[in-house]
Amino acid sequence: METLTQKIKKCQLCAGSIPNPPNPVFSFHPKCKIIIVGQAPGAVVDRTGIPWDDKSGENLRKWMEISNEDFYNKETIAILPMGFCFPGTGKSGDLPPRKECAPKWHTEVLPLMPKVELIVLVGKYAQDYYLKGISKRNLTETVKNYTEYLPKFFVLPHPSPRNNIWMKKNAWFKEDVLPTFKLLIHSILQK
Repeated sequence: METLTQKIKKCQLCAGSIPNPPNPVFSFHPKCKIIIVGQAPGAVVDRTGIPWDDKSGENLRKWMEISNEDFYNKETIAILPMGFCFPGTGKSGDLPPRKECAPKWHTEVLPLMPKVELIVLVGKYAQDYYLKGISKRNLTETVKNYTEYLPKFFVLPHPSPRNNIWMKKNAWFKEDVLPTFKLLIHSILQK
């Protein structure tokens, strides 16, 4: 595990394709019970080196109803983004995660975490990668049908403040999906 961690930290797959030098941001441990698969670090996370250390992370922790201490407990929750480095900014936000990371690193990391009970797929990029052929026609439909992917996966929209409009249009998410998500997270963490 330590050898792989060091390999990923030294990764140069996206060098020259992103605005900053590669700075992979991730966290995993053999005892992890939950994996959070998100997009890619944003500019703030790229600077701090702390996964989900931004407004999106604050929202995600609220959705999970857990403390920062629990969220950042490396022995409980793994953080494995689709792209490990900040991809840069486009016209309407961050660019998509680089496509090299997940096929290269996820396949090496996942077998080292045999105690995983749940993989949380945050956003369309993670869902498209892990739910090939079984996701719905769009993110909204996939999230609305979240029970179809249990017990292995839990699907969520991205918790970015940019998605506040989506949240307002889809009140069922807060009413139906989030309570189930919180219960599941808490039941796993209390084991």
